[in-house]
Amino acid sequence: MPPLCCYCQQMSSPGKPGRSATTDRRRTPTVQGMKPTPSASSDPAPPERTASADQLPIHELLSYRLSRVANAMSRSAALRYRREFDVSLGEWRTIALLGADAPLTLNKLARLAALDKAQMSRVVAKLSERGLVLRELGAGRTTQLTLTRKGAALYRGLIDAANERDQAFLVCLTEQERQVLDTALDKLGTLARALERAEER
Repeated sequence: MPPLCCYCQQMSSPGKPGRSATTDRRRTPTVQGMKPTPSASSDPAPPERTASADQLPIHELLSYRLSRVANAMSRSAALRYRREFDVSLGEWRTIALLGADAPLTLNKLARLAALDKAQMSRVVAKLSERGLVLRELGAGRTTQLTLTRKGAALYRGLIDAANERDQAFLVCLTEQERQVLDTALDKLGTLARALERAEER
């Protein structure tokens, strides 16, 4: 608890009674129409620190650090893909996922790209208008999404650029560090998905 101010200590010390409220009011000049200034003893005490010494601040939390790194990597990727291929980050993910594992439904594509269904629907609509994605009716009245020839050609350029960027990041890690990172990411991903399912219950 923060120490009492000198004035409060005088008020609470035995044998040293403070001035009474009557005395304060008598000695405080007042002006008609103005409220008297509250004394220091009526000021609220500063909030106590609730975090314990072993708690980490936000910039040292694992989830925050991972998010910062991922966002920085994504921003640089978005700038390059927009400049060289005229696609957004969401469009790049959509093209890359379809190039790797087509055909896909809209729902599955949205899950893989970490977008909601409405966002993915807008992305697919833009890519379809550009002649990059083909929508076909599949089993059970589902819509199957694949790349057109033009989309497949764009995918090859994009995936080459993505692999080039990947190597640029991995070059700062030793082979052992890469293996440790792969294992750690797998473990963290499994745990994160389990916690997500638990929170949704």
